Amino acid sequence: MPAAEPAADNRLERRKMRTRAALIRAAQTFVAAGKLNVPVLEITQAADIGMGSFYNHFRSKDELFQAAVNEVLDDLGTILDKLTAEGEDPAETFARSFRLVGRVFRRRPEIFRVLLNTGLTLISADRGLAPRALRDISVAADAGRFTVDDPALAMSIAGGALMGLGQLLHDQPERNDAETADHATRDLLIMFGLPSDEAAEICRRPLPDLDELSEPDSAE
Repeated sequence: MPAAEPAADNRLERRKMRTRAALIRAAQTFVAAGKLNVPVLEITQAADIGMGSFYNHFRSKDELFQAAVNEVLDDLGTILDKLTAEGEDPAETFARSFRLVGRVFRRRPEIFRVLLNTGLTLISADRGLAPRALRDISVAADAGRFTVDDPALAMSIAGGALMGLGQLLHDQPERNDAETADHATRDLLIMFGLPSDEAAEICRRPLPDLDELSEPDSAE
């Protein structure tokens, strides 16, 4: 009889995790659509759970929406962490990350819409894109690859450029996303002090496959 208790606890924990995941997925749908003023009841209906279950997981709608955005940021952060190679030219590390995220806008539209509707607050987020971009810019500046005196300002400029790139790709669906992302990256590298020919060459280098990067690690 005692052996059955852990199994029951595990089932309960899995059910809680499924409920939380359903709420986060529903919230991401609303954030992606720009519907931030929906009532909690509408969210629970979209998640197909009871109203009372909501408050077993979140104290407020704002807390849920923040968790939904954080999950997107963490997923992107995991992808970017897979790109980091020890001892690599930090200018290339930054460029590869920016080029890849620029491609996410079209190839992962659900992520893109969440990012776009979250707006420039992403620049000051303590997870996801911003801290990694700040790290890469700081390392490149310390190594003499970027001539920037204020890495935080440079990161803010890069963040604004990224959101502008996403909006442009959204407004002009016929535009080639890869070429546009690479051109934007090249211009940022030049702004940060790289010679134009070197910046262009870096942005011509092959990128890893986004689908493979998005797959969970086999150990998980």
